[in-house]
Amino acid sequence: MYHLLSAFVALNKCLVYANSMLDEKDFQRKADAAFDDLKRRLLTLGDEHGFDVEGESGKLEVIFEEPEEAKFVVSPNTPVREIWISALSTSFKLGWSDSKNAFVSERTGENLLEVMSRVVSQQLGQQVHL
Repeated sequence: MYHLLSAFVALNKCLVYANSMLDEKDFQRKADAAFDDLKRRLLTLGDEHGFDVEGESGKLEVIFEEPEEAKFVVSPNTPVREIWISALSTSFKLGWSDSKNAFVSERTGENLLEVMSRVVSQQLGQQVHL
């Protein structure tokens, strides 16, 4: 009986998750809007602080030469409906939050702009805001 109850609880959690996940079209629309906004903000910040921003095939790359060479990659992961950030030898995974109307890190509670502001600030050695 315990195994049956455990299986039911696990299945119920999966169903709740599946029902709350964005469909692919909705995810793509929200991710595209978030990427466009992020790219625009990063381009402005890059002009001010001397780093490059490139966007191709659905991802953004933020390239630093100073104070040390580094590359941050921001990309959508459509199958799991998340935006992934690789920066400062760390991986950040952000899912959509209806209540915050933004992609948010479940681990830190930060939205996409907050995470990117933090990692760019750390890379540059000075506080910046996107």
